[in-house]
Amino acid sequence: MKKDMEIELGGKLEWVDKFCYLGDMIGSGGGAEEASRARVRCAWGKFRELSPILTSRGASLKVKGKLYRTCVQSVMTYGSETWAVKMEDMQRLERTEKMMIRWMCGVTLRDIKSSEELRQQLSVVSVSDVVRQGRLRWFGHVERKDADDWVSACRNMVVSGERGRGRGRKTWRECVADDMRRMHLKTEDAQDRVIWRDGILGNRPTRASAETRTLKR
Repeated sequence: MKKDMEIELGGKLEWVDKFCYLGDMIGSGGGAEEASRARVRCAWGKFRELSPILTSRGASLKVKGKLYRTCVQSVMTYGSETWAVKMEDMQRLERTEKMMIRWMCGVTLRDIKSSEELRQQLSVVSVSDVVRQGRLRWFGHVERKDADDWVSACRNMVVSGERGRGRGRKTWRECVADDMRRMHLKTEDAQDRVIWRDGILGNRPTRASAETRTLKR
């Protein structure tokens, strides 16, 4: 329910359930549900705009994959670096991508082909991996900032107030912790750009090999 809210400046602000900020949708309940829904709508809009090429049977799958990564997947994952995603949010993105990939490859559910096989034909990284890599990339960038930097300070903010019953909402920091466990990374690894970048991409270089590579440059 919408209502007016008085502020100290003497004006009025409208109370809304969600609002768009820099292209990212922010909901009053927190989380990434509103953002992921908005990104899916925008991605479908871009996909339909490019459908003469993406769904053409005469176009190369490699060309389709490159166009999809550049123009559609990037729209779908815009702003996802700061999302505190839940399982259903990620499943929403994955379902959308699977539908698009099958459409691009000209196959249906009756065709016995897995989504992973189709992604390989298109040379496309899964949207879940793209979101994970972007979140870790942003975390590493913030982690290397000075301790007195205001962006760095925001990471450790604690919201006061009473906590409701049951498990609390999954935070962005918890998502990052899950990502680091999956990619076998530690917080201190973020200080080394080479190790952090390779770890995000799924490589697991030793610190010695990273130092050797840095010296060669």
